[in-house]
Amino acid sequence: MISLSRLLLLDCDSTLSSIEGIDELARLQGDVVFKRVEAMTMEAMNGTISVESVFGRRLEIIQPRLSDVLAVGRRYIETIEPTALPTLAGLVAVGWTPVIVSGGFRAAIRPLATHLGISRVEAVDLSFTRDGAYAGYDEKYPTTRSGGKPEIVAQLRTEFPSARIVAVGDGVSDLETKSHVDLFVGFGRYVQRERVKKESHHFIRALDELPALLAAH
Repeated sequence: MISLSRLLLLDCDSTLSSIEGIDELARLQGDVVFKRVEAMTMEAMNGTISVESVFGRRLEIIQPRLSDVLAVGRRYIETIEPTALPTLAGLVAVGWTPVIVSGGFRAAIRPLATHLGISRVEAVDLSFTRDGAYAGYDEKYPTTRSGGKPEIVAQLRTEFPSARIVAVGDGVSDLETKSHVDLFVGFGRYVQRERVKKESHHFIRALDELPALLAAH
């Protein structure tokens, strides 16, 4: 049951886990594909190109199979942010409800969410054929484009109009939520993006810094 009072929106890639899921899918296809996709991901996360300009292109290049996506799901758990589990358990105990909001893929993220006790995952659905071959993605989902995460925040505000909402993430797509949430916390354990560091309300380097920060606000 999602609390009506305090929502904690968490990015997944390079926040709850050290990896970028799309890059790990590319890595499974070999070094050439990996380097090409990694460069596109970095540009999008830094805000030098739009998310929508690369979202579908990366998947077309990779052609991920369902088995690849499930493998990345296991990888998320293996590379979990080391303080995430106790930190989130503690925050839940004092009334915060975590929600994952990601431009990644729901099928890959769900195992990590379950591991962390997070029930709600806002992420992109992929489609596969009966034999597990890639068959497309939900092109209408908000986080496939720039400005998508604020749309998710707006949806949550409609569902829970009295909620205090805090967002945490490492990328420019996360930073886009700043004017739509009560507090935006930039995250820099794995990647420190100068714009995010400069424009966040607060900037942390480990999730276990969150409880004291939230208590002070």
